[in-house]
Amino acid sequence: MSSTVTPQFSWMTRVYWEDTGADGVVYHARYVAFIERARTEWMRTMGYGQERMRQEYDLVFAVRAMRMDFLRPAHLDDALEVSVVLIRCKHASLLLAQSIRRDGELLLEAEVQLAALSARRFRPRAINSALYDRLKSLELS
Repeated sequence: MSSTVTPQFSWMTRVYWEDTGADGVVYHARYVAFIERARTEWMRTMGYGQERMRQEYDLVFAVRAMRMDFLRPAHLDDALEVSVVLIRCKHASLLLAQSIRRDGELLLEAEVQLAALSARRFRPRAINSALYDRLKSLELS
């Protein structure tokens, strides 16, 4: 993961009480939710919302592996920028770099490997060709 990679997609969110402990610091598991939502919104901007992929293409993405580096804490009411960069696109998997920043300050870096699965059978499957071609064009060179 590199904090110098330019994001292909950024999504803004805010920290609410539900995201924190009593001390106002974001609970570590909430970062997973933030990066999940950014990935979902990234796909939606390309015209591939979750329901469309599931119903029209029999496709869902499941997290296969995730590595996260917690660098600094986020706090109650912080405005966060959550980014997505496609590192590698294969026929049945994606490798993404994600980060969370507050006012430009890097708080978290994550590397997420996604597996393409059949929504009906929950077994590995190839990404449909139109989406694959779109993703491949975004792959970091």
